[in-house]
Amino acid sequence: MPSQTQLRDADATSAFSEEVKLIPRWSVVLAVLAFVFMQYLLWVFIPAGQHHRGYRDPVGIRLYYTTSWSVMASLYFLMVGYVSRDAPRRGMHTIFWTVIALIPGGVGAVLYFLLRQPVMTVCPSCGITIQREFHFCPQCAFQVSAVCGKCYRGVRVTDLYCGYCGHDLISDDAPARLRAL
Repeated sequence: MPSQTQLRDADATSAFSEEVKLIPRWSVVLAVLAFVFMQYLLWVFIPAGQHHRGYRDPVGIRLYYTTSWSVMASLYFLMVGYVSRDAPRRGMHTIFWTVIALIPGGVGAVLYFLLRQPVMTVCPSCGITIQREFHFCPQCAFQVSAVCGKCYRGVRVTDLYCGYCGHDLISDDAPARLRAL
């Protein structure tokens, strides 16, 4: 049987892979083009203009700079693509936050991650948009996710006991759609 740490690590890995899937293809293409362009710029174009200097940087330093600048340029385009897909699922204005993410130096991405809203979902009963971590719809009181009947913290539908207070979840009269048994 897997331990709690293994389950937590698997959940974190799947959550990360779900976030990576948000990056659109156009953003990946632009990131690859930016990487190639930076490699060309730093290996071919700039050194060709410095032939009169007589001094060449050591290959290790050039490799470090070309790789780091190319990766940063690629990450910039990947982040803009991510923001363009993540903002709508959080109920935020897509064009505004995509433009903010374009601010050079990563300032826009930092602003986005500091100010972004929680992920939104739709209540299956009344259809309004609610925050994903809500257990009950604030409009119609529909129970959206499984909770402990004693401490009202979120639990998985397969849990038999609450991990926070130890309450027997089978004794709760949760709706059938929120029980695995």
